[in-house]
Amino acid sequence: MKYLISVFICLFLLSCGNQEKKYIERLLQTWSEKEVLFPANSIFTIKGKDTVDFSMSGKFKILTYVDTLGCISCKLQLDRWKVFMEEVDGMTEDSVRFIYFFSPEKRKKFLETLRFENFTYPVCIDDMNQLNALNNFPSGNEMFHTFLLDKDNKVLAIGNPIHNPKVKELYLKIIQGEKATKQDESKEIKTEVAVDKPLITLGDFNWKEEQKATFTLKNTGGNPLVIQDVTTSCGCTTVSYSKEPIQPGKEITLEVVYKAEHPEHFSKTVTVYCNTASSPIRLSLSGDAK
Repeated sequence: MKYLISVFICLFLLSCGNQEKKYIERLLQTWSEKEVLFPANSIFTIKGKDTVDFSMSGKFKILTYVDTLGCISCKLQLDRWKVFMEEVDGMTEDSVRFIYFFSPEKRKKFLETLRFENFTYPVCIDDMNQLNALNNFPSGNEMFHTFLLDKDNKVLAIGNPIHNPKVKELYLKIIQGEKATKQDESKEIKTEVAVDKPLITLGDFNWKEEQKATFTLKNTGGNPLVIQDVTTSCGCTTVSYSKEPIQPGKEITLEVVYKAEHPEHFSKTVTVYCNTASSPIRLSLSGDAK
């Protein structure tokens, strides 16, 4: 397990400052092989309506806890979870159990989101926040509210596979019985990239109107630029881009669409994973939806 911890650290510390590195190291050491406790008599429902007989038993379990404070779409990203579940189910023959615990601040709004997204997988609506009370999950970083557990509910890995493709790769390796190994970053063919505007401000606009913005990345190195994945901090922000490698001297545009759920001042993050030393590249989109 100590070796596996070193793999986690390599995944998370590539672009962190010293203080953040120390925090993450302590976090991983604390949670490695820790048993997650579940509330007795947890009730699971479909879209908050129909109660279902849901077993939390399984060879592997992926637990995600969301308090849903603030922007609900930001934290849930249900479309990405549905895609990930289909991918896992297609390779594991039902050996992985997905366990969703939600502790919503605004229950009605949360249920509306479940129904709008047509999320039909069983979820536990933990109104009393009992799961967090039992386990005291890491505060201040929602990336560490998702865990890969073994059959005895002990932590095998920590991190959100929806937001981080390296964590997703690690989860899938463990589930498929492959040995998790440190990635030799020196063997990856890398290039360099220049961003025209890492921050775009949309200003004031009617919150009911969809907003669009374009980020441009230029390959300034000597090898093709490969975009491995692009994630957003919010389900109300989507990105489209070409999946083809970008040759040296060429550019790629990321078309970002933002749709506000309600009036708010917002600051959203688009994270680009690619074959550069600076990866992941973080882009920001802000404005005032009135």
